[in-house]
Amino acid sequence: SDQTPLVPGVGIVCSGRGTQSWTDAGHPSSVAPGKRPRLTPNPALAFKNGELFMPFGTPSGDVQTQAMLQVFLNINVFGMAPQEAVEAPRFATYSYPGSFQPHAYFPGRLQIENRFDRSVSDALEALGHKVFRWDDTTPRAGSVCAIINDRKHGVLHGGADPRRPAYVLGW
Repeated sequence: SDQTPLVPGVGIVCSGRGTQSWTDAGHPSSVAPGKRPRLTPNPALAFKNGELFMPFGTPSGDVQTQAMLQVFLNINVFGMAPQEAVEAPRFATYSYPGSFQPHAYFPGRLQIENRFDRSVSDALEALGHKVFRWDDTTPRAGSVCAIINDRKHGVLHGGADPRRPAYVLGW
């Protein structure tokens, strides 16, 4: 990352993930020997019937698991192909303390891509959510790449998210 510090005279670059630690000594993710902060990298392997079915992952901080779950459900519940699943409209909540300093917290905040029908955001607002609309596709909604291992036909099917420069490769 271009925002990580270089230790003078040593040539070591510290991990930018240290900003996910808390300065509050009483917090479970506080800075202390032997402790680690909640980290956002979350690559995943999904298995079906004991065999690898789908490796997938995305960048995007606290939105990673939210974006990955939406793609996983799009494929496994809604029957979408991988490319269709990664291109589908996405949403994210910010109703928790963020992983990165200053650990911003926005109770009730929900971001949704503009491709969701206006009636969706109206219904969510009626339930008390504070809905903010993103552009039609935004890199802030993640950039999931996924590969489905179709063992029955001996084929790999991939999907690369157009929200950021992304490729999916399998062999």
